[in-house]
Amino acid sequence: MEHVYQYSWIIPFVPLPIPILIGIGLLLFPTATKNLRRRWAFPNILLLSIVMIFSVDLSIQQINGSSIYQYVWSWTINNDFSFEFGYFIDSLTSIMSILITTVGIFVLIYSDNYMSHDQGYLRFFAYMSLFNTSMLGLVTSSNLIQIYIFWELVGMCSYLLIGFWFTRPAAANACQKAFVTNRIGDFGLLLGILGFYWITGSFEFQDLFEIFNNLIYNNEVHFLFVTLCASLLFAGAVAKSAQFPLHVWLPDAMEGPTPISALIHAATMVAAGIFLVARLLPLFIVIPYIMNLISLIGIITVLLGATLALAQKDIKRGLAYSTMSQLGYMMLALGMGSYRTALFHLITHAYSKALLFLGSGSIIHSMEAVVGYSPEKSQNMVLMGGLRKHAPITQIAFLIGTLSLCGIPPLACFWSKDEILSDSWLYSPIFAIIAWSTAGLTAFYMFRIYLLTFEGHLNIHFQKYSGKKSSSFYSIKLWGKEEQKMINRNFRLFPLLTMNKNEKPYTIGGNVKKRALITNFGYKKAFSYPHESDNTMLFPMLILVLFTLFVGAIAIPLNQEGMHLDILSKLLTPSINLLHKNSNDFEDSYQFLTNATFSVSIAGFGIFTAFLLYKPFYSSLLNLNLLNSFSKKGPKRIFLDKIIYLIYDWSYNRGYIDTFYSISLTKGIRGLAELTHFFDRRVIDGITNGVGITSFFVGESIKYVGGSRISFYLLLYLFYVFIFIFIFFFF
Repeated sequence: MEHVYQYSWIIPFVPLPIPILIGIGLLLFPTATKNLRRRWAFPNILLLSIVMIFSVDLSIQQINGSSIYQYVWSWTINNDFSFEFGYFIDSLTSIMSILITTVGIFVLIYSDNYMSHDQGYLRFFAYMSLFNTSMLGLVTSSNLIQIYIFWELVGMCSYLLIGFWFTRPAAANACQKAFVTNRIGDFGLLLGILGFYWITGSFEFQDLFEIFNNLIYNNEVHFLFVTLCASLLFAGAVAKSAQFPLHVWLPDAMEGPTPISALIHAATMVAAGIFLVARLLPLFIVIPYIMNLISLIGIITVLLGATLALAQKDIKRGLAYSTMSQLGYMMLALGMGSYRTALFHLITHAYSKALLFLGSGSIIHSMEAVVGYSPEKSQNMVLMGGLRKHAPITQIAFLIGTLSLCGIPPLACFWSKDEILSDSWLYSPIFAIIAWSTAGLTAFYMFRIYLLTFEGHLNIHFQKYSGKKSSSFYSIKLWGKEEQKMINRNFRLFPLLTMNKNEKPYTIGGNVKKRALITNFGYKKAFSYPHESDNTMLFPMLILVLFTLFVGAIAIPLNQEGMHLDILSKLLTPSINLLHKNSNDFEDSYQFLTNATFSVSIAGFGIFTAFLLYKPFYSSLLNLNLLNSFSKKGPKRIFLDKIIYLIYDWSYNRGYIDTFYSISLTKGIRGLAELTHFFDRRVIDGITNGVGITSFFVGESIKYVGGSRISFYLLLYLFYVFIFIFIFFFF
């Protein structure tokens, strides 16, 4: 079906009419356009569905063995320079197109209800359509310049959507932070693109890979310069996919509407960095230092994201750090050369994380009825608890997404994460230990989020707890003024292990509760209870539940009539997977069962620990034993408290990385600017102004000395000439 490929150029442009028509309508017919605002969701979803069907057809062609298709046309030709635009269709393009369109459709359906009462409803859907257009253009690009153009459009749309509620200072600061942080990576990406064009003389992917591999093979290029250019290319992916050290924008991006968080964290912005590395992997794979750098950044991000998620109170920030950690797994897999596994985890994580974020939006939507609209309250897990009774469908969907992200079989993320963990042993035992340990941390903090949100009682009904005063610290924002905040240590990372002896459990409604879990928010009047979301919001979540349950099956090897069927292996090029080993079915099955048992055991331990510490009934029993064992606050208790508080402070304060950037970069740049301003004003301008003032006073003084006699002025002039000549020759 050659004609399917010939018309693939329409993929990025199908959703484009929506933002154009909305913009024209608001400009020419604002009243009519606003009155029909709920009608704009349907054509938006319809057009994106057309792209999805087209993308599925392309994937079927790829599975059936179709080759790579590229079509280009010249845009500008000047002597030896020719710049071309076009589209590039391969397995990676078809996978990413399906991912973007499916998640985008579910988010649009969800957003129709979630944003229905917002005044910026039309603006939201215009931004969303432009966002999807930019991402589809990115994945179908045929050269580096075209990728860079759509790369910047994706960044612009994320800036608009993160700062959608721009009247809120937090949202305005968050979008600026995301924009500036990504500019660092984008500048490196641009330099890397220009560097490789200087080396190879081409922007096109196929020509670039072929020419570069020949240069490396014949040793005709400076290896240090090549490594530098490749590092600059990778810097763009580091910023876009929130890898260490350019990850600081991701948690603050939660200030945007929750559907945007779902789209950014599942299939668009953060997936763009993984896509770029996957697209350029034939370039990176011949540079061992770059592959080592990619895997190193990946494993650091894996561990850092998991530790920073441990003590977050905001449910969306906790999920954001989870995304950061899972993106680290994908980057680690790409650095190990496990191309297939990285993209498999990108697919499974996208659907699971979209489900979790839409579930968190349903939770926030419910909590707004209880506490009133305030992100600090409606997203705070401290004020939640017991939502299982009030939102059972959301609870089931969120639980399935949580179990998937924890790596529990047979859910989606189990299959992909287990492959990454298995491949890590072949690459580096140290990396493997960190990756496996982080899998346990993932299970712990994800079930911490689930238990704090859905189990127990609604914490907002509790009276104010009068315990010890909290200690203070300075939270220095990277964008904005410094503020003094208080750590609420009444809500602790491990509440039972850090309770005082006098903090005894008590019962409410027959369930054992602890004062350590009581919030420090004093609400004494009655509140309405949360409620389940509308069907329009629940429908996309239920569909995503099905994806989370069954999407992992695309990579399960099946024997059907003597044929070895593995859809993912057929869709992706297996030869690029360096860690692929040929072995018989018995060895594969035994290795799989061994690794699966180990990974599930680690995840189970993390879940069990979360239940002990945050499930009200089990935690109360553990608390009674701890109170008996710590009858006196001895050295062991003091040491344990210090360790717990150290972990809590590290996680709650984001590893102090934002503080470090604020002191070293923000304050440093401001100090340098002030020093430069002082030098310009006092030295540069001072010399200029000093010469003028001196000339003025000298002239005023001299005109009264000579008595208006020309001979005296000539004598004075010759005197100065002789002085200058003397200085010139003898000094």
